[in-house]
Amino acid sequence: MSPGMDVALPPPKDANMKKAKVLVVDDAMLIRRMVTDVLAADPAIEIVGEAPNGKVALQKISQLNPDLVTLDVEMPEMNGLQTLKAIRKTHPRLPVIMFSAVTERGAADTLEALHYGASDYVTKPAGMAGKELAQARIREDLVPKIKSLCRVVSGVQALKSKGAKPAAAAFTLRPLGPTITADVVAISLSTGGPAAIGEIVSKLPADFRVPILIVPHMAAMFTRFFAERLSAQTRLKVVEATDGEAIQPGVIYVAPGDFHLTVQRDNGATALSLTQDPPLHSHRPAADFLFDSVADAYGSRALGVILTGMGQDGVKGCEAISAAGGRILVQDEASSVVWEMAGLVAKAGFADAVLPLGDIAAELIRRTTRPSAVAGGRGAA
Repeated sequence: MSPGMDVALPPPKDANMKKAKVLVVDDAMLIRRMVTDVLAADPAIEIVGEAPNGKVALQKISQLNPDLVTLDVEMPEMNGLQTLKAIRKTHPRLPVIMFSAVTERGAADTLEALHYGASDYVTKPAGMAGKELAQARIREDLVPKIKSLCRVVSGVQALKSKGAKPAAAAFTLRPLGPTITADVVAISLSTGGPAAIGEIVSKLPADFRVPILIVPHMAAMFTRFFAERLSAQTRLKVVEATDGEAIQPGVIYVAPGDFHLTVQRDNGATALSLTQDPPLHSHRPAADFLFDSVADAYGSRALGVILTGMGQDGVKGCEAISAAGGRILVQDEASSVVWEMAGLVAKAGFADAVLPLGDIAAELIRRTTRPSAVAGGRGAA
């Protein structure tokens, strides 16, 4: 594979792979019908049932054994969050995509759901001028996530449920080089990422010495609640990034939805910059924008991290950091909800280490600690 190529991970080679069986849960009949019509039109998806509330959904999950559930956030009798918690007690690995209204309450409840184990979310096509536009939005946002998550079900997750280990993916780590202490950490995350980053930052010490810049694939409004929830999980200060803000050590900056986050260096000082350049890989914010700018501003002192998620955002940014002499860590396949973003970086040969989620925080600490502060004075690259 040539470095920097726009590529996609191939689906598992299984000629007998069945359609992804989906249960649609929503109290609004119109939305439920719209979602089922769009999904049923895709040859890779089968609608196995519908439910108007959480209580009915729990019964149908046991009866129908779906591969994935789309779950409305706001419902009577048993709302989406209550239903999700009940699902996780009996089906801890069943992919669940929250279907959220673009409101403050919807955003807050969705981030709570991601914390409690929802796989991902999509927003309802509110205010769309016409049925066809609303259907197109659902098709664009929901269908790819279902296919990615159900591909995991048929592969890694299915093996996990049987106690087996997934086969090792084919990739080559970059050759070991001299130890370089990072002055910044740039992190990209998507599907499954909110829970992953929460686990990482909860393990970082209060005196963590470098800034952390995070690009989540989230819409505006959702990133504010994401930053607030992250703040409750760490001893570090967490803020939503603002344009022109001076970068401070030990602060976690979250890229706001609908803005690309970049770093600018001027006379030795670094500051954040927000732009509304066109979306990249269908995302704004996009990791490639941040990682490219971090490579320019920090060079060999940059450390990039790619967590669980779908798509190819981050590959070219990791190439830029690598070319500048910086380092790249990626989450491993076994601990990822979807191993596409991280997998593409590893397979392109840009990763210095491929790590289980539980090991990433310790590696961040090691790679941002000055050699004089480490016992023995030196660690591996």
